[in-house]
Amino acid sequence: MFAARRALQATRGYATSANVQIPAVLHGIEGRYATALYTAAAKKQALDAVETDLKTVKRVVEKDSKLREFLENPTINRIEKKAGVQQLLAAGKYNELTKNFFDTLAENGRLYDTVKIINSYGTLMGAYRGEVQVTITSAKELDAKEVAKVKGYLQKSSFITAKQTLVVSNKVNPSILGGLVVEFGDKTIDLSVSSKINKLNQLLQEAI
Repeated sequence: MFAARRALQATRGYATSANVQIPAVLHGIEGRYATALYTAAAKKQALDAVETDLKTVKRVVEKDSKLREFLENPTINRIEKKAGVQQLLAAGKYNELTKNFFDTLAENGRLYDTVKIINSYGTLMGAYRGEVQVTITSAKELDAKEVAKVKGYLQKSSFITAKQTLVVSNKVNPSILGGLVVEFGDKTIDLSVSSKINKLNQLLQEAI
């Protein structure tokens, strides 16, 4: 409860979400911090600016192994981490909300959750724009036409509204043997060969 309260008061001057419509409910500490940042950014009409900042920070963290180690190292004290992240953000034109937010992450000892929080904020922004993340798992990589075909079927289905936009990614997993597994939101459509084999095996076992 205490952690949740601190997350919802994530940075100096952050407003509560009372007057801001949150497009998706996220769980976990990273979800709470991301929601607090989204709320503050919405109040300041800075949602896109903050998203741009976070994407920049994420790229830097992913490319710089030393910086990533610095953020994730629990033996480095919070004051030193705060100074380090301030130096990082001083190198670019970051929104004041973004700077304050990372100050708070440092003060609360949550910098090791940086990428998770950034991803959660991205989830909120995707929901805000009406985007639906779709993952198509196949035994081998699909070509653009095959992806477009699956996307077209989904777009015409009752699962997707006219206001929603599909953002599709293709994940390769040879263990499914063939067919497709389509995941979006809380739904999974399993058309894989491995799933059919497992069902057949189950039926045979029950028949014995």
